[in-house]
Amino acid sequence: MEESRQKGPGAVGTESAEGNVQGGQREKILEIKDLCMDFSSGKKQTVKALNHVTFDIYKGENFGLVGESGCGKTTLGRTVIRLYDPTSGEILFNGKKISGKLTRADREYITRNLAMIFQDPISSLNPRMTVEEIIAEGLKTRGMRDKAELRRQVSAILNKVGLLAEHGTRYPHEFSGGQRQRIGIARALVVKPSFIIADEPVSALDVSIQAQVINLLMDIKKEMDLTILFIAHNLAVVKYFSDRIGVMYFGNLVELADADELYAHPVHPYTKSLLSAIPQPDPVSERDKRRLYYDPDIHRYDVEKPSFREIRPGHFVYASDSEMEQYERELGL
Repeated sequence: MEESRQKGPGAVGTESAEGNVQGGQREKILEIKDLCMDFSSGKKQTVKALNHVTFDIYKGENFGLVGESGCGKTTLGRTVIRLYDPTSGEILFNGKKISGKLTRADREYITRNLAMIFQDPISSLNPRMTVEEIIAEGLKTRGMRDKAELRRQVSAILNKVGLLAEHGTRYPHEFSGGQRQRIGIARALVVKPSFIIADEPVSALDVSIQAQVINLLMDIKKEMDLTILFIAHNLAVVKYFSDRIGVMYFGNLVELADADELYAHPVHPYTKSLLSAIPQPDPVSERDKRRLYYDPDIHRYDVEKPSFREIRPGHFVYASDSEMEQYERELGL
């Protein structure tokens, strides 16, 4: 295992999402390299929202990022879209550095190619603007001024997300939660990005509406050839939607693997805890299910320093040397 431990997450594998392969390797669209994000909490105290996070996302992939509230998922998404400036590390998009100080052309490149769907479809939509004005805003920032063309493109994207063209004259408060989230999706898609960050896009919706919005995203992804970073805390939803899944705990990426591999062979105790919390449809199984609780004090990182390393092809875990040996025994390696 020594040779594989030296590879970073995303450095291996020849199969690609949606068949995007270059020279036998998957084509990277986003590279997160040693990313740190610190926030001041007053009186010289610092909170590490992101702690040396490293991973890649491939073209055409649905990449799920999961973890409980406060683990750094949203911070990472907002750092990628440049709502936050990272403390250290770098972010590359299509091989171009998009973190740190950028030229105007670089900033325009980001706004053309990256868009974000926010968690709360109520607070993220300006209540004083009509739906048409909200969606057209992104087109206007790109220089479009022709009113007829703006209206045409807004109508087309409303239709794509399952709403009517006449809805453009109405205001956000006149719509249900699911409809407002469709408006948020339309706002993100109207500029024809190649990469979408979906930050908890269904967590505020009823279960039946969640399924509709997820299915909508999957259909649009195929139609528009999108790559999606899907941020959520519901592992059941993430497994259905994602090709690969990264698990975060208090700023650290603790495990990363293909969705099927992660669910079949979880390694990190925190991942096991999250999976044990997924409700079972059978009430008898749910009643007898044993919930696993994660205690971070089980790690002795003051004695042995951990690192993010590969335990099986494409399967990475944050572990010390002794933990790695334990995890390998559990997997029969």
